[in-house]
Amino acid sequence: MEKLLSSFNSIDKRLTHWMARYGILILRISLGIVFFWFGFLKFIPGLSPAQDLAMRTINLLTFGLIPDKTAILLLAVWECLIGLGLIFGFFMRGTLLLLWVQMLGTIMPIFFFPDEVFTRIPYAPTLEGQYILKNIVLISAGLVIGATVRGGRIVPTPPKTRADDRAS
Repeated sequence: MEKLLSSFNSIDKRLTHWMARYGILILRISLGIVFFWFGFLKFIPGLSPAQDLAMRTINLLTFGLIPDKTAILLLAVWECLIGLGLIFGFFMRGTLLLLWVQMLGTIMPIFFFPDEVFTRIPYAPTLEGQYILKNIVLISAGLVIGATVRGGRIVPTPPKTRADDRAS
């Protein structure tokens, strides 16, 4: 039994080190793929399920100063830039700023169009509402990635402290 536990701990330690080493990179690239993919869909009229809601939201935010076609094109470019920045790790501070500003815009339909975002306000989201609410995860991923832009990293095991030494 002790040998089995030792093997499990060894495997667990290797996996934890692997996740600590590659987790942020995989998170950054996968988040970039999502942004690039969703942005790319907006280049093709009618292909993005969020297109109409996005255009109406941008229309309200800009007081109608940006035509719908221009707005969706700008949003497509914006999202693709975020995606490419994340995938390739370019200009991370700027990329993350674009991400958070874009995320702020994506939550606006909750306030502008609550009847389209919820079947029962505020707890039963429509498909569009679910699309918006999933952005909580994207924002959290951006925060984790942002914590590394100055060299932060995940460590598989925390360093020992004096309290740990006294407890031993």
